[in-house]
Amino acid sequence: MSAEAKDAGTSAPAKDVAEERAAVPAPEESKALVVVENVPTIIVLPGDEKPAATGGSHERDAFLTRVATDKTTSLIRALHEPQNFCSRRATRRMASVAAWENTKVAQMEAELKKMHEQLEMKNAEQAEKLKNSAAAAHRAAEEKRAAAVARRGEEVIRAEEAAAGYRARGQAPTRPFGLGLFGRG
Repeated sequence: MSAEAKDAGTSAPAKDVAEERAAVPAPEESKALVVVENVPTIIVLPGDEKPAATGGSHERDAFLTRVATDKTTSLIRALHEPQNFCSRRATRRMASVAAWENTKVAQMEAELKKMHEQLEMKNAEQAEKLKNSAAAAHRAAEEKRAAAVARRGEEVIRAEEAAAGYRARGQAPTRPFGLGLFGRG
């Protein structure tokens, strides 16, 4: 074989690799986001080697097969690990219970606040009633005091009239200290 034939045979796969590398820009170089559809998910677990990116349909088929098996094994691993599989469901349930609890606590606090306000209103009404009854008792006491003072004044006037009558007649009263004059006896 000639040198050109050798170069031509090796340059075709090199061109394919170069074209693939040019088609997929490096993440450091590209700053624009590109939406890619129907791309298989590659899950690389610790200890796994990187997939070979050499040309050829046979290697590409082997690579796609390996990606599909890796995907199924990762799903199987996820199913076999109950903590990871059930943790999202449990977290959702716990969040639901916490939300329910917060709602109930808020309702109870609102009801308690309403009851507290009602009790304060009843307390204020009772206090007002007591103050009104105290004011009524004070008014009644003032009226009784005024009546007692008026009665005393009347009795003093009667006693003075009786004393003046006894002095005018020159007699001494039959009862001492005028007990008959003050409503006793």
